[in-house]
Amino acid sequence: MTARSEEIAAGLAAVRERIETAADKAGRAPEEIGLVVVAKFFPASDVRILADLGVTDVGENRHQEAQAKAAECADLALRWHFIGRLQSNKAAAVASYADVVESVDRLKLVGGLQRGAHERSHPVDVLLQVSLDPPDREGRAGAAPEDLPALASAVEEAGMLHLAGLMAVAPLGEDPDAAFARLAEIRAEFVGQHPAATRLSAGMSGDLEQAIAHGATHVRVGSAVLGSRPPVK
Repeated sequence: MTARSEEIAAGLAAVRERIETAADKAGRAPEEIGLVVVAKFFPASDVRILADLGVTDVGENRHQEAQAKAAECADLALRWHFIGRLQSNKAAAVASYADVVESVDRLKLVGGLQRGAHERSHPVDVLLQVSLDPPDREGRAGAAPEDLPALASAVEEAGMLHLAGLMAVAPLGEDPDAAFARLAEIRAEFVGQHPAATRLSAGMSGDLEQAIAHGATHVRVGSAVLGSRPPVK
């Protein structure tokens, strides 16, 4: 095993232990919680190491990098998650390689995703990104909770898209426990209207425990597994 493989294996083991501890504390089974390793800025060689270590889900949030990496690792049995802010003119291209798009926050993305999935002849799982930020926060990402019904209907009407659930990010500067408690309420109402859309992607390296406590089914972890991100080239 190379030094880099050992480094990633140690990070992965530590994160898996954190997930197991948090699940036990919440009275949940650890296997209920999926791990998406965020490989933004890390090379395809690291993705290959992750696959060798049993990771099945990899997240990316920049289209050009994600597209290239997915192509380079096409021989691996991975699910690719697109988790970044999605431009409407890139939606079809993202659906050409992503198995899951976690950042759908506005109606204008749905048509492009549907087109890309149709051209690929491969259905795409969609998570609606709901904002936990105050309404007036600048640079706010995610749909307002009151906009979720219309967005969900549009996804359900698109034949090649599967409404899988919700995604959210805890606001900067706020206690993530309080933010994820609000998310749990939003999710309960949403699942009441869409019983099959039970996935909840929430929690990152710094707050995965709080997310699991409030029902996250998937956590998105980058630096805690792969280390500090390399400089942007």
